[in-house]
Amino acid sequence: MTSIEHAASLLEEAPPAENTGERASWLQVAPMVAVLALFFGLPMLVVLVVSFFDFSRTDIIPAFIFDNYVDLFTREVTLRLYASSIKFALIVWAITLLLGFNIAYFLVFHVRGLLFQIGLFLLCTVPFLTSNIIRMISWIPFLGRNGIFNQALQGAGVTSQPLEFLLFSDFAVVVAYVHLFTLFMVVPIFNSMARIDKSLLEAARDAGAGRFRTVFEIVLPLSRTGIALGSIFVITLVMGDSFVVRTMSGGQSASVVSALQNEVAALQYPPAAASAVIMVIIVTLMVAGILRLVDVRKELAR
Repeated sequence: MTSIEHAASLLEEAPPAENTGERASWLQVAPMVAVLALFFGLPMLVVLVVSFFDFSRTDIIPAFIFDNYVDLFTREVTLRLYASSIKFALIVWAITLLLGFNIAYFLVFHVRGLLFQIGLFLLCTVPFLTSNIIRMISWIPFLGRNGIFNQALQGAGVTSQPLEFLLFSDFAVVVAYVHLFTLFMVVPIFNSMARIDKSLLEAARDAGAGRFRTVFEIVLPLSRTGIALGSIFVITLVMGDSFVVRTMSGGQSASVVSALQNEVAALQYPPAAASAVIMVIIVTLMVAGILRLVDVRKELAR
């Protein structure tokens, strides 16, 4: 057999390059798939199974019933908790989006000098050097009835008596959430804006476009990937939180997660598991809706 015939036979026996590349890709993602299956998939499967169990006081009774889900959707208190959690998520998302977009826009397009830009960006991360709990509780002496803000208003003659709604209310909860999670909106939007070619803005201004038109027709569309990622971060963090609601509302407001924690503390695991499953479904639908509007993988691949 000649060398040419031998090479041709080897090429015929070799697997196609496409199959080899696909196999290599699967091998690369296999460790991550195994970790997710072990630490996310398996626990969620257990929670899903337990959500169909029955319980008697502190005893779990293996069964296949829908009573836990029926109770969730027929109790007015539970529906109010879900509505409250979604309300907080949407309000905080809107405020953090407004703040995050403007902060990122200022850092990218108005701050001259890379060193100064990085310095201001790092300044935004200074609050994260302390615990979330400490940062949240610091609002209590500021917003309290005899706090700094009320005393300043009364001293300036703006009000004659302390404002009661500032603390232990939905307002205080939203303020704490915005303080804690705005940076999660700033960072991805900043990353998206930093990749925008500045010449596009100069061309728009040369064509006669005003600042607002430039922002809405150029900057905003090109920043949608960062907006989508920041929205996912903020919404999932708010929906999964209970400590802020419980502390800043003074017990006057509640969330699904706080009710879930109460059920776990009472060893009522089946209804808690059902609440967890419904919460995961709601958050998944919200995230899927965001990803439906913005193809993050396609945008990041550019």
